[in-house]
Amino acid sequence: MNTISTLLDKIDRAKSLDFGTIFNQSIELFKKVWVQGLVMLLLTMLLMVPFYLVMYLPMLGMGLISPEMFQDTEAFTPLFMVPVAVLGVLFSFFAMVISFGLKASFYRICKLKDLEEMGSDDYFYYLKKPYLGKVIKLSLACYGISIAAMLLCVLPIIYVMVPIALMTVIFAFNPDLSTSEIVKAGFKLGNKKWLLTFGLMFVSGLLAGIVGMLMCCIGIYVTSSFSYLPAYFIYKESVGFDEKETNQGYGMGDE
Repeated sequence: MNTISTLLDKIDRAKSLDFGTIFNQSIELFKKVWVQGLVMLLLTMLLMVPFYLVMYLPMLGMGLISPEMFQDTEAFTPLFMVPVAVLGVLFSFFAMVISFGLKASFYRICKLKDLEEMGSDDYFYYLKKPYLGKVIKLSLACYGISIAAMLLCVLPIIYVMVPIALMTVIFAFNPDLSTSEIVKAGFKLGNKKWLLTFGLMFVSGLLAGIVGMLMCCIGIYVTSSFSYLPAYFIYKESVGFDEKETNQGYGMGDE
């Protein structure tokens, strides 16, 4: 398992990568993991249902009990929107936690299929002990970085989306690192491979959307996971996997 110094050194010495090679590798791996990608997306949507209910049922209840409240602009007060805003913030954070954990588990599955290793398709691998706490901390870090980027006139969000995407991959294969170390490694790899990563994410996401729309729109659920695969290969080709590394028995680093 990589230590932070080893990981950063590997990133510094990372070779130049070819756009077409990474893209073709992503297509080949997608043929092996599209079912797992679809399951991951469906699980994400399913796990979001309780949060949607918590967020919207109070608003629906208020509208049914006192519909004139929303019709009478004088009677309506912005204070009624405070709980809604708080629930919205909490909802988006919990959505990020679920998405981060499931995506990290999906990358673990990608490695199993890519290298033809033995292991189960555990979609909740990183959403249970001993990893859940770190997933929450990393999600909070990513959430804070995203909010800060949006407050800086929105444009910086285009920059930070690359390191945030790579943090998920780095965590998936280095869960023993601390939260701050994973964030640091994500930005270092993101800075070194920013243009390539952004270009691959953009093109793969666009292609997944177009093909999905051509498949009667519902096909986008099948193709959406394709946009996650370039980040896996950028990590694989830049850092690589230790020969002794296994998918079981990951240690947890100190915070």
